Amino acid sequence: MDTFKIFRTPQAIFYGRNAFKEIGRQTSLKGKKALIVSDPIIDQLGLVRVCQEKLAENHVESVVYMGVKSEPTDKYVEESLELFRVENCDVVISLGGGSCMDTAKAVAVLATNMGYIGDYMNGEKTAEVPPVPHIAIPTTAGTGSEATDVTVISNTSNDVKMMIKQPAFMPAVAIVDRILTVPSPKHVTAATGVDALSHAIEAYISRKSHHMTDQLALSAMKLIVNNLVSAYQDGENMDAREAMSLGALQAGMAFSNASVCLVHGMSRPIGALFHVPHGYSNAMLLPAVLEFSKESCIERLADLGRIFEPNNPSLSDEAAAEAAVIAVKRLCNVLNIPNLQEWGIQKDNFVRVIGKMAADALNSGSPDNNPKVPSKEEIERLYQVCYEYDFGLVHAN
Repeated sequence: MDTFKIFRTPQAIFYGRNAFKEIGRQTSLKGKKALIVSDPIIDQLGLVRVCQEKLAENHVESVVYMGVKSEPTDKYVEESLELFRVENCDVVISLGGGSCMDTAKAVAVLATNMGYIGDYMNGEKTAEVPPVPHIAIPTTAGTGSEATDVTVISNTSNDVKMMIKQPAFMPAVAIVDRILTVPSPKHVTAATGVDALSHAIEAYISRKSHHMTDQLALSAMKLIVNNLVSAYQDGENMDAREAMSLGALQAGMAFSNASVCLVHGMSRPIGALFHVPHGYSNAMLLPAVLEFSKESCIERLADLGRIFEPNNPSLSDEAAAEAAVIAVKRLCNVLNIPNLQEWGIQKDNFVRVIGKMAADALNSGSPDNNPKVPSKEEIERLYQVCYEYDFGLVHAN
């Protein structure tokens, strides 16, 4: 039995204040013409223009694909890949949230390996040729996609979110600068922040966790727990923004190497069928899934509970684990996370596809990493629980 572990990261990570200024120089080391994958909101904020200016200062030409307007789809991949080829680009830059980064990852791999992005799902096809260089620049403190070898792309023909994990999808360079997250509205800060927390928690309780991922996951949980509410309440709190950016980055590195679990397995079908942004769908599920999983990961959740309750060191593992579940639930309530019903999903439509969502969740493989591996029937019941879940209702045991 193999005892060693593998840990993958980008070739270089630039993080902290003024890291964005590196984009011109770093791109010039990778290519001569860049495709920038972004979205209309980032463009309106002026960040695309600033990026192009910094590229030009370093003698790098650029073209922009601005079509990412929702969760990433195979159509976005096809359109941006066509632009990459027509314009003879040789490097890809993603500037935005996880949707932009995941789209760019697919472009970088398909530009040299060809085929349809869905061909690479479940390892059916391996990217054997190195991808074109991809420089990932997140504008939210959430997905951690800048430091993962995972891309999630919706198949528009069957409404399935394809979770694809291969080393080739890892960006070459990540640039993480807190200043880019400051314009994020409160609701985006909340959803992406709980998304990052779910990454850290699932990396820590995953059956595939190991010592290196544990240290990053613990650090990420501390940073996020201690700073998310501050960043939510005061978007100009630069210390909180910086801590959240670092926490999301660490959580991304942790889950990329330890895998995610049941929350993500259940979250992707919700996004595919009801177009709920990934951060929200994770947040909607996290407390209920932790309640379901708790008895199989008491010690691990106890570590999280003690992060939430640092002044109560005498808590038993059982009490600390329960405190963790309650604290996550309260956090979602403070951040005004809606449940599925409050999001506007019609109950009849939701119930009608619960079976498909449960099957798709299991097929993704993520639930197999959960401390308590669920059956299809248990996933179906969890979906029903989450539909009307009350984040404000806390029972003291």
